[in-house]
Amino acid sequence: MHKSDRAISAEALESRDRDSVDALRSAVESFAFDSAYGEVSAQYKTVDLESVVRRLSDPATASETIHWGRNYLYKTHLDTATERLDVVVKQFRNSGLRNRLRRYLGGSKAARSWRIAQAFEQAGLKTAECVMLIESSQSEGPSFFVTRHLGDVIEARYVLRAANSHLEKEQFPDLDFDAFFRALGQAVRQMHEAGFFHRDLSIGNILLPMESQTPTAEDLSIIDLNRARHRQRLSLWQKTRDLCRLAIYRPEQQRLFLQAYWETENPTWTQLTLYNACHYGFRFKVDGKKKLRTWTRWLGQWVMPRQAHAHIPDAPTDASARDKIVWDHLSDQPHQHASRLEKLWVRLADTPSHARQTATFFAALPRIVRRYREIKQDLYQRPKPWDGVGVCLRPFPEAPDLLLTAIEDLGVQKILLRLHPWDDDHDAEENLARELQNKGFELAFALPQNRDLIRDPNRWRDKVVELAERFTPFGHHFQIGQAINRSKWGIWRYNEYLELAWSAAEILKKYPGVEILGPAVIDFEFHVTASILNSKYKDLHFDILSSLLYVDRRGAPESSQLGFDTIDKIVLQRAIAETSRLCGPRSWVTEVNWPLWEGPHSPAGKSVSVDPDTQADYLARYYLLALATGAVERVYWWQLVARGYGLIAPRGDAKQGRLELIRRPSFLALKTLAQELQNSIFIGPLPSLPDTHLYHFRSAEGQERVAAWSSNRRQRAVLPKAAKMVVDIGGQHLSMPESREIELTSSVRYFHL
Repeated sequence: MHKSDRAISAEALESRDRDSVDALRSAVESFAFDSAYGEVSAQYKTVDLESVVRRLSDPATASETIHWGRNYLYKTHLDTATERLDVVVKQFRNSGLRNRLRRYLGGSKAARSWRIAQAFEQAGLKTAECVMLIESSQSEGPSFFVTRHLGDVIEARYVLRAANSHLEKEQFPDLDFDAFFRALGQAVRQMHEAGFFHRDLSIGNILLPMESQTPTAEDLSIIDLNRARHRQRLSLWQKTRDLCRLAIYRPEQQRLFLQAYWETENPTWTQLTLYNACHYGFRFKVDGKKKLRTWTRWLGQWVMPRQAHAHIPDAPTDASARDKIVWDHLSDQPHQHASRLEKLWVRLADTPSHARQTATFFAALPRIVRRYREIKQDLYQRPKPWDGVGVCLRPFPEAPDLLLTAIEDLGVQKILLRLHPWDDDHDAEENLARELQNKGFELAFALPQNRDLIRDPNRWRDKVVELAERFTPFGHHFQIGQAINRSKWGIWRYNEYLELAWSAAEILKKYPGVEILGPAVIDFEFHVTASILNSKYKDLHFDILSSLLYVDRRGAPESSQLGFDTIDKIVLQRAIAETSRLCGPRSWVTEVNWPLWEGPHSPAGKSVSVDPDTQADYLARYYLLALATGAVERVYWWQLVARGYGLIAPRGDAKQGRLELIRRPSFLALKTLAQELQNSIFIGPLPSLPDTHLYHFRSAEGQERVAAWSSNRRQRAVLPKAAKMVVDIGGQHLSMPESREIELTSSVRYFHL
């Protein structure tokens, strides 16, 4: 029996309905390639099916993240002979002994979703239309369930949350809630009458059309069917187990729902009693599992390696704890497979090195603190030129012309191009650098490291020699290293970085005018920066302190971390530079971003991700807060084109000539910031209430402008003069205020006085 036939055979045994199974067989076709096998609905089979399978199962082709959790759901497209269809791909992991065993015995979760969804369609029940089942040929490879996109729908969770909070009229003024609860009861009854026991009937697995005002059972779609079972008949206990999972808390709405489900005005005492017992029992179980997960997740992080997304390759089987690092091409950064416990043992083995670094930090701390206080007292005492807005790049070989057009459209002149010394081919980077220089951009370069280069110093030196020869004609600033305080970037002891930096600086300094940046510590770990820059290491010297200075990414730029907000952090970095042994007094921020809610493309976890509008707000406010101090010369956003965090998101397929670069709100925010304040003088902050910010600028032509926002909530403020023009964060002109009194929001606005 072919592997892809196993799901159909299991369905036949489970449903006991041979005619239905034969109909399903005729409606689908099997396929098998070297890396994948599965089934496709006959109407969606294409000529080059292998390339379609390969593209659909690659999360890099996602145009939108729908859900980011234990499984990953993303939206993409499928081209048929006549049209382009939007489809949803649900990626299931199969890693681990338990999942492999389940997959062998009963099929993968994707296969179970596939066969139950087809049976749903045969029974006339509404769910997302089946398109394709894709199974990896590897035992631990992911599985994929592909369906038609349902269009503009909303999860029932939002409707029910509004109802439970008594906010239904405010949030859904056009929706007939009584009709919704009746429709919900009828839809679940139809599912049960057809013999389907869902077993995961949560409020997120029922979808309602956005435009629906008086919904019926036929409007509701039931999805996420991988746990469902198909029986000839369901017991009262099985039916109630589905019903009790729906988060309907108000008694009058429970009554409407149960009346519609049982098709009677008065459900029996047994039905009601069992429902109430199961409903409250389920809520108790959910609360308990949340608490238990918190503890087990915390304990598991110390013992087990961090669970990787399905696309991330495994570490080599013979790799030591120091070397369990692989490259994640979706987030464009390394992934560390070593568990916290493994990393702890490595740190303990390196205790003497860490002890020396700690002693160096405490010896330097008194003079850092003194200088920090002096700089703080001198803030905003005199006008300062406004300059230093930059953006980071990597080549975009799929459409280099579109990339150049986007850079010119952004209007930012300072570019930091990250090179990858571990690569063998740097032609795309060199071509991009040449084009940018010809167009008048000011270029700087970053030379990150990886574990292989640290273990092979000769290879590192050879690569720096090559890159210096190729790229010094285009720019004279080189950052040595990247996130050196993160083991996934390959450095465990800071002497490893010092040796790497010294050897690279020795090569680069042979070129006239070259300035060296370092040590590129990521996040607010000032003790690491201070200890490295106050070490005694040969004749190593950095011209400029470079920092990947992220604010505590769980909050806004104004948020504090260890008592330091963005301004304090910028000032502290400058104080470290001015008092250090190995660095000049200048300071740059060479990387910052706020990650987006875009699954494995995001460089950080769900808890620190934001929506695109919030990203734009935070970007503008970070640049204003940081550069206005005068303590940092430049701030670079990482990066221009990238899913998960970039100013631009690629969409479409370059091979088919349909690739687009979609400007996000953050792109417009940075473009507007550059246009409004380019070549300006920052005069200083105007007096304002707490949590309000009014930054006063004078343009090169002598015009006065105020960049204003509130970091807390909508608040009132008063301008020093009446405004003759107002520009929002995206560059749109707004109606002028009637007086000097204005209302501030979280989005920066620019007032021309």
